[in-house]
Amino acid sequence: MTSYTESQLAATIDHAILKPEMTRAQVDAELDIAAEWKVFSVCVRPSDIAHAVARLEGTGVAVGTVIGFPHGTTSTTAKVAEVEQALADGAVELDMVLNIGMLRSGMDAEVEADIRAVVDAAAGHVVKVIFETSSLDDEQIARACRLSESAGADFVKTSTGFAGGGATVEHIRLMRENVGDGVQVKASGGVRGLDAAVAMLDAGATRLGTSAAATILGAARALDAGEQTHGGTDESSY
Repeated sequence: MTSYTESQLAATIDHAILKPEMTRAQVDAELDIAAEWKVFSVCVRPSDIAHAVARLEGTGVAVGTVIGFPHGTTSTTAKVAEVEQALADGAVELDMVLNIGMLRSGMDAEVEADIRAVVDAAAGHVVKVIFETSSLDDEQIARACRLSESAGADFVKTSTGFAGGGATVEHIRLMRENVGDGVQVKASGGVRGLDAAVAMLDAGATRLGTSAAATILGAARALDAGEQTHGGTDESSY
């Protein structure tokens, strides 16, 4: 059993629609799923922002996008330009990938400056910093947390979902311990069923990035109805 209701879980979900091969019809189907299940937001490819905003108008589902995705190695200037276009197209939240190579090189000032430039360009919109935790050790994750907070980010986030690995309970706890109360934690990568979603929230995450919203929320609905079911094994990933 879970202490989270369907509506409580839905309020934590950023439904991911990011696979590069998706057709417009496939994107539309996922946008409709997001609206049907009343998730907090969708996270779409930058080229889909305006379309998503129009299709989701009136549903209460917010539209977010990714910056410097999926590797984080684009220049700061390019990331800022992406932010400006994303906001012009109607995005309200931005999930940026930090420069993983710079972080691993100990180039902390450069990493922080890169994040701060995105935060400044976001002009008050929510910025989440993606670490790609599967490529980092615990010290690097903790350092990324501190740099993200110092740069003004609103969230720290585990993974893109495109580099192997994904969110773990241990990493969520580590990230929660290394940011202050004003910074939230987003679990993404491999969050495909109800059990995994609950474990991430219990560990300290407040937002879930997943392409399996229907699976997770369908299981929660069944529990709300008194049925003894568990989270599915949908193989989609984010």
